[in-house]
Amino acid sequence: MKIPPVYFYVIALIGFFGLFSLLMLWHTVFVTTHKLPIALILLVTVTPLLLPLRGFLAQQKKSCAWMAYISLGYFLHGSAEAYVNQNNEMYAIIEVIFSLMLFFGSSLYIYFSGKQR
Repeated sequence: MKIPPVYFYVIALIGFFGLFSLLMLWHTVFVTTHKLPIALILLVTVTPLLLPLRGFLAQQKKSCAWMAYISLGYFLHGSAEAYVNQNNEMYAIIEVIFSLMLFFGSSLYIYFSGKQR
């Protein structure tokens, strides 16, 4: 059975947009008590996702690889946040799930799209 690579790309897109919207809502709507300005927090947390976005949306393999690498940082952050802060554990687990979707979707899209020829 041959799985088309576009299915893995859709999984990566769901992971990306889910992670992006979670990070935007987490620091602005869900948890509003911060010691730092919200704009600075959003700049630090969301900007790495936006760097390879243009190539990722164009399905370029190099940008998909970079998106997979970047998602590992969000996996680490979500895992540490789930362990340390029990108040935000649900958001952290969702961050881990979306980052894994982004990682595996991007990685498998690159793998299977290279084997099509």
